[in-house]
Amino acid sequence: MGTIANRAEQLLGAAVVATTPVAGGDICTATRLRLSDGRSAVVKTRPSSPEDFFPSEARGLTWLGEVEGGVDVPQVLAAEPDCLILSWVETGRPSPEAAEAFGRRLARTHAAGAEQFGAPADGFIGTLPLPNRAAPTWPEFYATRRILPYLKLARDRGAVGASEAADVEAVVGRITELAGPEEPPARLHGDLWSGNVLWDHEGRTWLVDPAAYAGHRETDLAMLSLFGLPQLQRVLEGYHDAFPLADGWEDRVGLHQLFPLLVHACLFGGGYGSRAAAVARDLR
Repeated sequence: MGTIANRAEQLLGAAVVATTPVAGGDICTATRLRLSDGRSAVVKTRPSSPEDFFPSEARGLTWLGEVEGGVDVPQVLAAEPDCLILSWVETGRPSPEAAEAFGRRLARTHAAGAEQFGAPADGFIGTLPLPNRAAPTWPEFYATRRILPYLKLARDRGAVGASEAADVEAVVGRITELAGPEEPPARLHGDLWSGNVLWDHEGRTWLVDPAAYAGHRETDLAMLSLFGLPQLQRVLEGYHDAFPLADGWEDRVGLHQLFPLLVHACLFGGGYGSRAAAVARDLR
C-alpha cells in the first residue's frame, strides 16, 4: 500500500487495511482508506503543494462546519503540508427533498456570516492563490480581490485579449451600481460547483474542497447555476424559504459568475475568457 498508507497510519494512529484510488480529482490524488478500527477515510495528496495548501482547505471546512444547522462537511482527521485526511462520505443520488434541505442548510451557513469581507489568511482556488485581505465593502472586495487579479493573470496567460479585458474592466467601473442592495458578509464555500457537492444515501448533502471566505452569498448560488447542479431549482426553493434573496438577484447572476469564469480562464484557457467577456458585455 506504500507511503500514503504509512503516512495515514502515522497521523491517525490506526492501521490501514486497504486502499482504493478515488476517481475524479484533477488537482489532487485522492485515496480511500479502510482502517483497522472500522472507519473509512479519504487522504488527499499533491506533489510539491504549497505548505499551506491542505491546512487552508482544512480551515475552510472547519469554519463552514461550525454553523449549527448549516451545511454538512466531512470531519477533518488530519491536515499537514503534505496531505489532508477527511472522513469518508458514501455517495448516493440526489432527491428533491435532499435538495430542498441542502438549500435551507446553505442559507443558514451563509447567514452565519463574518465580521468583514475576506478571510484571516489567503487561500487557494484550484491551484491558484486566492487573495483574501479584508475590504470594507463587497464591491471593493470583489473588484480588487476577485475580478482584477484573475483578469490580469488571464491576460498574462493569453486567455483574455485586450478587447475582452476592456469589457470586464468596464463592469468593474460600474460595480457599485451593479452590486444591488448592501448585505453583510456571508460565510461562503467559495468554489461551489456540482463536483464539490456530495449527496449521500441518507438524504444529506456534504460540501468538500472549499475556497472559503466571507463574501456575497449570491456568489455561491451563481456558481451553482454556472456549472449546473442536479435538483438546482429545489435547492433554490429551500434557500429562499430560509433566507430570501434581495430583489433583482436574477439580474446579478452574471456579475457573480465573472469570478469563476476568470479563474477557469486562468486554469483552462481562452474559451472561458471569451465567455467572461460576453457576460460582462451583457451587464453593461
